[in-house]
Amino acid sequence: MTNENQSFYQTIPLLFEQSAGLSSRGRRGVLLPKTGVEETPLPNELLRADLNIPELDEASVVRHFTRLSQQNFSVDGQFYPLGSCTMKYSPKMNEEAASQRGFRLSHPLSSDTCNQGSLELIYRLQEALKEITGFEACSLQYAAGAHGELAGLLMIRAWHLAHNNSQRKRVLIPDSAHGTNPATCGMAGYAAETIPSDENGAVDMAALKEAASGDKAETLAALMITNPGTLGLFEKNIVEINQIIHDAGGLVYGDGANMNALMGIVKPGELGFDVMHLNLHKTFSTPHGGGGPGAGAVMAGKTLGAYLPGPVTVQKGTPAYCLEQPASSIGRLKVFNGNFAVLVRAYAYIRAMGAAGLRQASEQAVLSANYLRFLIKEHYPTPYGADRPCMHEFTASPDLGNDIHTVDIAKRLIDYGFHPPTVYFPLIVKEAFMVEPTETESKETLEAFAGALTKIAEEAKTQPELLKNAPHVTPVGRLDDTAAARNPVLRFEGN
Repeated sequence: MTNENQSFYQTIPLLFEQSAGLSSRGRRGVLLPKTGVEETPLPNELLRADLNIPELDEASVVRHFTRLSQQNFSVDGQFYPLGSCTMKYSPKMNEEAASQRGFRLSHPLSSDTCNQGSLELIYRLQEALKEITGFEACSLQYAAGAHGELAGLLMIRAWHLAHNNSQRKRVLIPDSAHGTNPATCGMAGYAAETIPSDENGAVDMAALKEAASGDKAETLAALMITNPGTLGLFEKNIVEINQIIHDAGGLVYGDGANMNALMGIVKPGELGFDVMHLNLHKTFSTPHGGGGPGAGAVMAGKTLGAYLPGPVTVQKGTPAYCLEQPASSIGRLKVFNGNFAVLVRAYAYIRAMGAAGLRQASEQAVLSANYLRFLIKEHYPTPYGADRPCMHEFTASPDLGNDIHTVDIAKRLIDYGFHPPTVYFPLIVKEAFMVEPTETESKETLEAFAGALTKIAEEAKTQPELLKNAPHVTPVGRLDDTAAARNPVLRFEGN
């Protein structure tokens, strides 16, 4: 590695490796306040004398955890182009809004009278999302998108049972769908059935019609579909697709994970969807790296609005805002509404952007994806939809020769300071390399990323081992993923 390619990772000492020299008995990194609770002796059988935790001063502790935080990839630090995840920059004004004392200290077990501000925000967010999506009802109870998926299918099941359709057990899912879709089917008591894609990456209409016709129509419960799909392409036949399902007596669930391409442009509720989830922590800021936090919304039309999980926030009487259960609700799926701070951020984002701003964000996300796809198309071609614009993301199928695989490209990108895109998904794309640049990245950043990918393609020809052994600048090198899965180390053991 040349000096300019070397990372600061290589110069960061890990504190626990130096603990023997830095630790000194009696040093404290934190002083805990008095609790006011009477001290009680600890049970001897739970105490151990061999726990080798270093005793350090506050500055050393702070520096240790600051160093660790600097080793993490984050949207605030690097380009984070995870396909299908919408890891876009979250404006700091949203953080300011979420940290306001009134929101921060409100408690869901307080009375409605005490929580009027929080309930009003939830109500206003519900109304804004209804306007953006074209649906008639909204619930904000969900912890994340997959949680919303489950809610949607449970609502569909409740509707079918209420209409004596217990024989309807099949759910159709395109082969490019998110992996959570078939898993959700199983959890809801349904059987997932795959619908193939055609040569253009769209739903195979002949296969769909066959699966929803004749005797099969009597057992069809629903279709789960993402639009734009995971190939980054808008499903041109979506209105016809939804009508085919409705004619067969089924309902249509929309996976709204890719709403970042549609805000202010298309209202899914007007396309024939019956229910759809949104990822507020993706489309409406709050990047969800590190496992959370997340928050989901479930939107429903006339058919399923009464089946939404509750309670939802309504405006009536005194106090003006209160919680109410929908008429045919499937019940609670979470104790309280979502992750409230994420709801605050989403509302702040929507109000700051306005209708025109949300549309501009979608248009910019689409422009960014198409520009980046054009810059790298020589070495990273897209196998589906190469002759048409993509939406907010695209999926490439690189073939750089010399037995170089997508995982090698992804690991080498780390050396250049970029988080790798999503890899090996969707499964229908060989060596899939799925990129979502989002609307918040500058033209210069996109060009730098494209430049790194171009250099990697050149290295694959002249120095393939450089890719196969990447990354080179991180505290640890290439890990054995298979061994890690089969022999996990789940707890720290000191020397």
